[in-house]
Amino acid sequence: MKKMLICALGSLLLSGCAVHKQMTPMGGSKADGTIKMGYSYNSREAVIVDMQQASVVAARKCKLWGYEGAEAFGGQTKKCAARSVRGCERVDVFVEFQCTGGKAAEY
Repeated sequence: MKKMLICALGSLLLSGCAVHKQMTPMGGSKADGTIKMGYSYNSREAVIVDMQQASVVAARKCKLWGYEGAEAFGGQTKKCAARSVRGCERVDVFVEFQCTGGKAAEY
């Protein structure tokens, strides 16, 4: 029982230290029907990202371009954006979304 309590308390403490990040549009191409969504974080942070929110934002952008929605593809790309003597200090993360359907996709 003590072990379960310690584990539960440890999990609660660790989750309380996590930083919530929201992806924002970082680029894209109307002609190709792609949206690049991304966020940055300090390499010492525990990050929680709402991928559903990112999908909604990407789909909204695609709809403005005449598509019906958007789907993530290709996984995540991480890049060290700021280095120091201790290593990578800031990481940029990108996820590419493909616009789907709609009249714009027919051309």
